[in-house]
Amino acid sequence: VQLVESGGGLVQPGGSLRLSCAASGFTFSSSVMRWYRQAPGKERELVASISSAGSSTIYADSMKGRVTISRDNVKNTVDLQMNSLKVEDTAVYYCSALIRGLYWGHGTQVTVSS
Repeated sequence: VQLVESGGGLVQPGGSLRLSCAASGFTFSSSVMRWYRQAPGKERELVASISSAGSSTIYADSMKGRVTISRDNVKNTVDLQMNSLKVEDTAVYYCSALIRGLYWGHGTQVTVSS
């Protein structure tokens, strides 16, 4: 199982970022995919989840209305579009796959700062 995140970086408050995760080594189209984040000194938390077919999504209350998770079961990618970013959104963002347990990517840093 390989999950490779990209798209992180430095953005000003109110800005947008689109994270992408390229998946391989498992049956992507059959797997629930999730994005988590972990801020310094805090526990890792779920940001968004998407069902295998992409028909159902779940969002953390802290980001609802500002984030959209999507997937492409042909390209084996899952994206996270984040808008109206806040300083408190600063964290390492991780892609994960639910395959009889959670598999993790290495994460991508998102820093929201002026």
